[in-house]
Amino acid sequence: MTKVFDFQPGDSPLLVSMPHVGTCLSPEVERVLNDKGRKIMDTDWHLDQLYNFLAGMDVSCLMARYNRTVIDLNRDGEGGLLYPGQSETELCPLTSFDNEPLYRSGCVPDETEIRRRKEVYWQPYHDKIRTELDRIKERHGYALLWEAHSIQSHVPRFFEGQLPDLNLGNVDGTSCAPALAAGVLSVAAASPYRAVLNGRFKGGYITRHYGDPENNIHSLQLEISQITYMEEAPAFLFQEARAKKLRSVLQAMMTGFLTAPRHRK
Repeated sequence: MTKVFDFQPGDSPLLVSMPHVGTCLSPEVERVLNDKGRKIMDTDWHLDQLYNFLAGMDVSCLMARYNRTVIDLNRDGEGGLLYPGQSETELCPLTSFDNEPLYRSGCVPDETEIRRRKEVYWQPYHDKIRTELDRIKERHGYALLWEAHSIQSHVPRFFEGQLPDLNLGNVDGTSCAPALAAGVLSVAAASPYRAVLNGRFKGGYITRHYGDPENNIHSLQLEISQITYMEEAPAFLFQEARAKKLRSVLQAMMTGFLTAPRHRK
């Protein structure tokens, strides 16, 4: 059976999900991709290194092994849109963030192949999220989900100009308590980084689907501009000096998320 994710259990109320950190391409997918597709340029690069402090926080961490080019774990399994009227990629992306085809001519996945990928890669990841959130809530009386993402600082397909450094989203106050999101934002805003809440990125499918503040499950997404911790395309190299500065801010944000006295309806 294909191992589609890595999981590190913790005993705190927090689950961290990294659905786009994977860099693997399955052989049956790789052979139908073109050169652009095989470069997996739209990966959330090096998030495991950036968040290397998580083990010391005793949080649970779920990380995808396979790349979003195979299937996007942060999309609706039924193909529903996140941002109607705006450009976005599909459950099984056909184009890159710079709008170039990912597949060889005549090789795009059909409905049968999409269903297969959903069963093999998408469903196990989501089953694990559900199981872990249920376990956490049973133990602590509430559960927290932190959706960890990153993207290049300039992606004209999705936004104009340069993206702010730290982009928090709680789907306009519906996926976690507004006071909780505001508290995390205040930590980010006091840092040297530019931070926004519910800007271009309000939260993807995972944030929207699992966040349920009325039932004490609070989900928050953080989309980080990659220029803050790495060299962007074409190098995609991790920069430890940049990352070290950012880590202290991320850890403070996550500590605030964990400790704020708001885990109630």
